[in-house]
Amino acid sequence: MDCQHVRWSMRMKHIAAVIVVTAVLLFTQTYTSARGAEYKIPQTVDMTPVAEEPAELYALSAVLMDGESGRVLYEKDGERPLANASTTKVLTCIVALENSPGDDYVQVSQNAASQPEVKLGLQKGEQYYLEDLLYSLMLKSHNDTAVAIAEHCGGSVEGFARMLNRKAKQIGCKNTYFITPNGLDAEDENGKHHTTAKDLALIMRYAIKNETFLHIAQTRDYTFSEITGKRTFSVHNANAFLDMRDGVLAGKTGYTSQAGYCYVCAWEKEGKTFIVSLLGCGWPNHKTYKWSDTEKLLDFGDYNYEYETYWKEPQTGKILVTDGVEDGQDIGTKIYLRGKCSVTAYDREKEVLLKKGETVTCKIEIPQKVSAPVLKGEKLGRIAYYLDGKLIDFYPVYAEKSVEKISFKWYTEKVFHDFFHSLFDNVCNFPSCITFADTIS
Repeated sequence: MDCQHVRWSMRMKHIAAVIVVTAVLLFTQTYTSARGAEYKIPQTVDMTPVAEEPAELYALSAVLMDGESGRVLYEKDGERPLANASTTKVLTCIVALENSPGDDYVQVSQNAASQPEVKLGLQKGEQYYLEDLLYSLMLKSHNDTAVAIAEHCGGSVEGFARMLNRKAKQIGCKNTYFITPNGLDAEDENGKHHTTAKDLALIMRYAIKNETFLHIAQTRDYTFSEITGKRTFSVHNANAFLDMRDGVLAGKTGYTSQAGYCYVCAWEKEGKTFIVSLLGCGWPNHKTYKWSDTEKLLDFGDYNYEYETYWKEPQTGKILVTDGVEDGQDIGTKIYLRGKCSVTAYDREKEVLLKKGETVTCKIEIPQKVSAPVLKGEKLGRIAYYLDGKLIDFYPVYAEKSVEKISFKWYTEKVFHDFFHSLFDNVCNFPSCITFADTIS
């Protein structure tokens, strides 16, 4: 019986050990605490792919972009520099809106009036309201209108081109160089007029944040006159995709012999915003290729991507402070403080578009130790969120309290304090030490 009891006891201990080890392994796989921690935030919704990634597109270069974050969700040679024709006018419109009021008088020059088709038919010396010309620019893509706007806002076509390129850099474009405001093929000592599908998507993403731009881009028909009222014009929106799919926010077509058919658009559905940009999407007799490619890319984005909340409550742990003193602690005592990550309720609900299988990784990027002095509220590190190795968001981590640095003054005060405290204790504990009551008795 004793042997059986021993074997039973050993077996139970073995089972308990296996359970403990298994639990530890499961825990360490899901979360690693303290500094440098990295853990994955699981998906909470079923995102089974419905549409396959587009295997073939007509466009030489294409990008599908998340309109909220600017993240590229799909690309085909997305950073290849190519001529982009009248899609240039998206940036022309937004730069004009940001630099001149809509009720400005625009005087037509001979240079503007002599631009090739497609054009409104401006005549030298005429005047128009800037706002009216912006409808002509975006709805019918008139080349003479673009030059008149450029000369008014930039002083000259060259001056306005500098404004365009400066704005493109501010938006985040990496390989865009515009020479003309209308997108006609051009070349100078710095290169050819061009952009990339990725840069063009970034430009549209920026433009749709402007309410006036959206209103213009969504207008079907617009009528206006030159300022004296002698001539009246009616323009119809050439962006056929507005009527091909609900939720189109804005779009701009383009064509030149070098660029081929080009298109850029923004589309919104159920809170998701997608940008599609296409360059070199067919040449004459293939005018509809751009609609086919746009449909494929938007379907792919809509069916495969859903919003996921990526916030995870951080566990920063303790941070060791060296060469510090706190509340009179002795030299050499370890002083610890905690990091604090201040976030709002809105931050805790932040979302990112994810495809099935994609995971957001959270990293706690704070040091194991810091040197005093440390001030309350001092930045110590950050809680960072990564997707596919790219930083998508972060929150600073601050010190919860201050820690004073050990100084000569502190040393001096401590020596005096310890010396006199020790002396007082020795005197009071000396055998001959008597009290006043003992003396008078």
